[in-house]
Amino acid sequence: MGGVAAGTKWIHHIQRLSAAKVSAEAVERGQSRVIDASLTLIRERAKLKVSRVGPFAGSFPKNPFFLRFPLILVYCCTVPAPCSSEYSIPRKYVIPKLLRALGGVKASASLLGVPLGHNSSFLQGPAFAPPRIREAIWCGSTNSSTEEGKELNDPRVLTDVGDVPIQEIRDCGVEDDRLMHVISESVKAVMEEEPLRPLVLGGDHSISYPVVRAVSEKLGGPVDILHLDAHPDIYDCFEGNIYSHASSFARIMEGGYARRLLQVGLRSITKEGRDQGKRFGVEQYEMRTFSKDRETLENLKLGEGVKGVYVSVDVDCLDPAFAPGVSHIEPGGLSFRDVLNILQNLQGDVVAADVVEFNPQRDTVDGMTAMVAAKLVRELTAKISK
Repeated sequence: MGGVAAGTKWIHHIQRLSAAKVSAEAVERGQSRVIDASLTLIRERAKLKVSRVGPFAGSFPKNPFFLRFPLILVYCCTVPAPCSSEYSIPRKYVIPKLLRALGGVKASASLLGVPLGHNSSFLQGPAFAPPRIREAIWCGSTNSSTEEGKELNDPRVLTDVGDVPIQEIRDCGVEDDRLMHVISESVKAVMEEEPLRPLVLGGDHSISYPVVRAVSEKLGGPVDILHLDAHPDIYDCFEGNIYSHASSFARIMEGGYARRLLQVGLRSITKEGRDQGKRFGVEQYEMRTFSKDRETLENLKLGEGVKGVYVSVDVDCLDPAFAPGVSHIEPGGLSFRDVLNILQNLQGDVVAADVVEFNPQRDTVDGMTAMVAAKLVRELTAKISK
């Protein structure tokens, strides 16, 4: 829906520009300005989490909004307040040297939304997922603790740098080659601000390619990847689209960004998927053998000798009984506790992660899958932060 509409909108826009005799160079300059503004926004939000930007010296302001949502404090100093003016705060009230001053933090998960859905081969609803996941994370029906006791409202555990403005960039006519570069640069902007580590909210699974690329390039070498999914997403070029969400891991492996790729939860895999897996040396674990593979998968040790571990969770790795709000419903999947056992028992330094393919347009009325995605984010946060 969104991709077709945006594409049509851009075609009409180009026609108007051509009629007005606007040069290609002028269009290029306009696109570059939008991209530069996007990267600057991500970069500055990341800096706000770790650097002194104002004279506020002490604890959080005594403000009812931020007592409930302290993580949003720094973010709201750069954007309009999300509530009424009663809950807004002056720009000067920003925590100085937020994470470094708090101390005791080696790594902090930082949410980065990438609301991209046009590379999906079926439905494009995942583009609407990041705000629904955030809403579920802070839903009053639950608390802010992870299962091992880490508190998400501690900025040493979790921060949020907002979203990459994907649709606005695409509305300027930026094509996927360049868009993937923007996503990669946004991830690098987060990683530049130690101790932040990106926890990316998709979006369809095509975003994993530019994110993993950025992580590998920034760290200076390949990572090991744990990929939970109903599908291997390793087609060479699905339906003529090299950036398809069904081809992301082919691009990752071609680029040499991963040493090991373990794919868990597979139950919709074609001959090409298996052939590609063999071509790239992928360790593919299918659901039909999960009962005998369980012990191995619940005792994984990854990342030794490389730059760390990247975790990619496609929500459809779960059986639809647990997560109906996905574009590609595949019965016979993992239980939620299966997934948590794999993640919680994983031994390795998780340097980045993503949660993708949640489709709010197919979720239940009460937002069941949004809460599932939020819980995945919580537990990945626990693995990343230290």
